[in-house]
Amino acid sequence: MPSEYLPVLVFMLLASAIGIGILIFASLFRPKRPYPEKLMPYESGITPVGEPRYRFSVRFYIIAMLFVVFDVEAIFLYPWAIVFDKLGLFAFIEMVIFIVILLIGYIYAWKKEAFRWD
Repeated sequence: MPSEYLPVLVFMLLASAIGIGILIFASLFRPKRPYPEKLMPYESGITPVGEPRYRFSVRFYIIAMLFVVFDVEAIFLYPWAIVFDKLGLFAFIEMVIFIVILLIGYIYAWKKEAFRWD
């Protein structure tokens, strides 16, 4: 084993030991008073209605994925906007291409009615 990795190994073992130790310590000393209301699934303080394994519509997942895609777009746009004046025309053209690709995806999702919530 190369000696450069020894500190990483020691750090990983120490971090794992601390994590496991905290879990064991907490399980030994926490109060254990289960009662029916405490063991029920939590739904904003409302008594649960129906089965807990309700199947969500595929549209829910599609909208969630679209949200993530456009959220990532905002993450890429912010640093680019900060240093826009230093990047030049090449970076501007790259960002226009990036936005056009995302716009094509948005229009495709719109035409497929992915944003309709029925």
